[in-house]
Amino acid sequence: MTRLSVNVNKIAVLRNSRGGRDPDVVRAAQACLDAGAHGITVHPRPDARHIRASDVQALARLTVEHGVEFNIEGNPFAPPREGYPGLLALCEQTRPAQVTLVPDGDAQLTSDHGFDFARERDALIPLVAAFRDLGCRVSLFANAGADVEAARATGADRIELYTGPWAEAFEAGTPDAALPAFVSTARAARAAGLGVNAGHDLSQANLAAFLVALGDVDEVSIGHALIGEALYDGLEPTVRRYLAILEKAAAHC
Repeated sequence: MTRLSVNVNKIAVLRNSRGGRDPDVVRAAQACLDAGAHGITVHPRPDARHIRASDVQALARLTVEHGVEFNIEGNPFAPPREGYPGLLALCEQTRPAQVTLVPDGDAQLTSDHGFDFARERDALIPLVAAFRDLGCRVSLFANAGADVEAARATGADRIELYTGPWAEAFEAGTPDAALPAFVSTARAARAAGLGVNAGHDLSQANLAAFLVALGDVDEVSIGHALIGEALYDGLEPTVRRYLAILEKAAAHC
């Protein structure tokens, strides 16, 4: 079955908008794990707009206590600054099970594209090696249609498909237009020996169709939609509904 890693960035956004410690990111992550989530994801950015270095350290301890995976996302090229030691340094401090490298800049509101592997392969090779030396599985954010052979040549273990275009097509009522590129990229990645993760704008509405079409997805990282849905239904019930979707999708594959 595809594993669910809950991204808790949006909890930190709400906390930071007011200051103080509430809502508590660790408590929210604890609720997700109590509901059965397989892991926790964070995407700390250099401007500390949501997840902070101190959150990363606290969540690393929580995931170790629960024996679940911790996934840290970030731009490996972003230099350190006050309050942000850099992605590699954060991983040295916390040793997450997985690090997902994402080519996002400071000005981006959210991650909106994957790497150009043909162009960035050589720059990624030493970085991937450095994270793997820490014992981290390395996943690379990738567009549908990405050059998976070039991605494999970096030494990475997985790609994470950027699913924003899928979510947009699904909402527009044209999901079949988007699926072929994702299906072919996932198949090519698996043929190249890469695992396949997926994330960005996945929701209860669009998740099942995506997973059934792709057939074999190792992990989905879901935050924005899940936290939004939880405002109405509660965090633990929402996580359980996602897990039920994953179970049903697995039964169709």
